[in-house]
Amino acid sequence: MAVGAPDTQQARHSKVKKQRPFWKEFPLLVGIALLLALLIKTFLLQAFSIPSDSMQNTLLKGDRVLVDKLTPWFGSEPQRGEVVVFHDPGEWLKNEPIPRTNVVQDALSFIGLMPSAEEKDLIKRVVGVGGDTVECEGTGPLKVNGKALDEPYVFPGNTACSTDDGGQFKVTVPAGHIWVMGDHRQASGDSRYHQHEPGAGMVPVDDVVGRAVVVAWPLGRLDNLPVPATFGQTGIDARP
Repeated sequence: MAVGAPDTQQARHSKVKKQRPFWKEFPLLVGIALLLALLIKTFLLQAFSIPSDSMQNTLLKGDRVLVDKLTPWFGSEPQRGEVVVFHDPGEWLKNEPIPRTNVVQDALSFIGLMPSAEEKDLIKRVVGVGGDTVECEGTGPLKVNGKALDEPYVFPGNTACSTDDGGQFKVTVPAGHIWVMGDHRQASGDSRYHQHEPGAGMVPVDDVVGRAVVVAWPLGRLDNLPVPATFGQTGIDARP
């Protein structure tokens, strides 16, 4: 070797950056993962648990759904036929108990990996949007702007309209609001049964968290939640 020539192996090692031990990298990786999960929960998708039978059989109690929270940021508003999650607009859930949770469940809920037990949110199907006239007479069918809906998603054995107090109605939805109903018509405390309260059963669009797009759990029920064809029928947009 010529005098003054660098040791080739030593030079090669000097160019290789010394790798930090995994135990030092791990907290950073966990922090990045938690930050990404929190951002996804805040701006993109959030998991919600179905708390009741009011949307049966479309959604079953205990199902987990993923809710699209992104499109509302771009000005998208709820449309007829969509299944949406929304904040309690006026003590609809005032008599519902809050389930107990542990520290792990609370942490997972905070970052969006589990539904929050403390958030009093509801999930229903949008039947009418601002300007729509929605009505039920007798056992149905349910009508929107004079057009009868074909509703195969209604729970088997239910009628489209209920004949009890509140189940018979004709309302016009004000701008910036929606009218919601559960698919299990005879087991859903929806807009129909809050007409005599502040808000008259209407849900402000600003209270909508997002649209439920996928049943994610259990895996055997993995499915999307499309808008039924009946809400796209000709003439349904024509206000009476």
